[in-house]
Amino acid sequence: MGIARLVLAGLAALAFVVLIVIGVLSLIGSLGSGAETDPSAAPTTTTSPADASSTASATAERVPTVLVECLREHCPTVFLKVTGGDVLLDREMAKGEQFQSFDPKVDVVLADSAAVRVQVNGTVRAPGGAGERQEFTVSRNR
Repeated sequence: MGIARLVLAGLAALAFVVLIVIGVLSLIGSLGSGAETDPSAAPTTTTSPADASSTASATAERVPTVLVECLREHCPTVFLKVTGGDVLLDREMAKGEQFQSFDPKVDVVLADSAAVRVQVNGTVRAPGGAGERQEFTVSRNR
């Protein structure tokens, strides 16, 4: 009876290790797949002057409602939430990291408004003072 318990405990430990290895391999695979995309490999297209107006309107539609970019090595907590809906971002950011939302109305809370650059509908918002907390809501321009 004692040996059976030891074998069962050993099998449980082995199953636990196998699950951890599978999880780590899955995580490495998902992180590695994003790094392989090369933006320079995107096809280029040329447009005629007649297509310029339609291209300009398509570009205007692609401007995010809000874009937040971290300017320092470490940016304190940035919180973005669809008004009355889901939380989009609630974490610290690293230098150069960006987050954008195309949702119609977004609540924004910045722990240090001087650490980030915020664009609202393509226009840069004036930064606050160092260490200043800011809370505001942005709406999509139509």
